Amino acid sequence: MVSTVIWGTGNVGRAAIRAVEAHPALKLTAVVVHDPGKSGRDAGTLAGLDHELGLAATTDVDAVLAACPRAVVYAASGDIRPDDALTDVLRAIRAGAVVVTPSLYALYDQRNAPPELRERVLAAIGEGGGSLFVSGVDPGWGNDVLPLLISGLGSTVDAIRCQEIFDYSAYDQPGSVRDLVGMGRPMDYEPPMIAPTVPTMVWGGQVRLMARALGVELDEIRETVERRPLDATVTTASMGEFAAGTQGAVRFEVQGVVAGEPRIVVEHVTRIHPSCAPDWPSPLQGDGAHRVIIEGRPRIEVTVEATDEGGNRAAGGNATAAGRLVNAIDWLVEAEPGLYDALDVPLRPATGKLRGGDRP
Repeated sequence: MVSTVIWGTGNVGRAAIRAVEAHPALKLTAVVVHDPGKSGRDAGTLAGLDHELGLAATTDVDAVLAACPRAVVYAASGDIRPDDALTDVLRAIRAGAVVVTPSLYALYDQRNAPPELRERVLAAIGEGGGSLFVSGVDPGWGNDVLPLLISGLGSTVDAIRCQEIFDYSAYDQPGSVRDLVGMGRPMDYEPPMIAPTVPTMVWGGQVRLMARALGVELDEIRETVERRPLDATVTTASMGEFAAGTQGAVRFEVQGVVAGEPRIVVEHVTRIHPSCAPDWPSPLQGDGAHRVIIEGRPRIEVTVEATDEGGNRAAGGNATAAGRLVNAIDWLVEAEPGLYDALDVPLRPATGKLRGGDRP
């Protein structure tokens, strides 16, 4: 059994606890929290399970790493604290752990990460013998392994479009939705998430990964952004009121240009209410989905809708991100220490997890 630590118990961390508990090759040995109010609480309670796991959360990072865990799922956010997140991850790698995380955007496409960042990670790997794999859902499997897998079903491919289409009122991150994305802010507010170069910083690695897998050279990566105001004030169940005239929807693309044309595109369509920008793409049903469209022969379209925590689509997406990372741990443990990306780490069947089946 691979001793595994969950570091952070927010949206992804809760799902990661559940994923580790369900994995036949992993053993949850510690849960690290930042909030003193969570310290001492049972991991099962924090994860929303219907039973306790007999493992109390702790704020003592030093003690957890001193126990030399074999794997760490780093689920603390890196959105507004990238330097702190990197420092934490490097500590765990130096302790000899295989680390999986969605929190370091620059390392999704590790081969093209800034050299100084890559060198720091490789130095930590050389010092401690750990490994690092950065992935998630979007960025993550929704715009790397899924579109690449589907592309192999066709004869010719003209373009690949990966879409995340979501009503953000389902997200349990009010600060990020209002401040980073700009929902409910005046239209002259500049949301940091869609400021020039930021979408490419976050999703450009996914475009480069797909181009590398497809064997094509990119001319450049472009960005497009559109924003729409709310026509009327709306009230959401989880985040309260959003006033008429404030930002109600945003749509952006990160385009990989090949031979002068956008051929590999990551697109986000984000609303705070379905009444805003109704002419933009919408999920087939519910409040969110990930969609891949392969333009070619044949034309292929696949939509993935995941739900968790009482039918919540955002929670479902977080659960798939946690699953992609947690299910990679035993493969990484068997591999040589190193820095890996989604083209290195296979997405495998849920061996040993089918309910009622025999487990090893």
